[in-house]
Amino acid sequence: MAMPTYEYRCERCREDFTVQMGISEHDRGEIKCPKCGGAEVVQQYSTFYAKTSRKS
Repeated sequence: MAMPTYEYRCERCREDFTVQMGISEHDRGEIKCPKCGGAEVVQQYSTFYAKTSRKS
């Protein structure tokens, strides 16, 4: 089973980064920037689409 991917932006260094984690980890909100280690991160929302093998 694939884990959800979340996109964030660090308010300190302005780095955009992606984190793959389970929903329970996401709900804890303990995300840190991989570049500067800052905890001032904001989740970015992007478009979502599901890719299936079923023809429409």
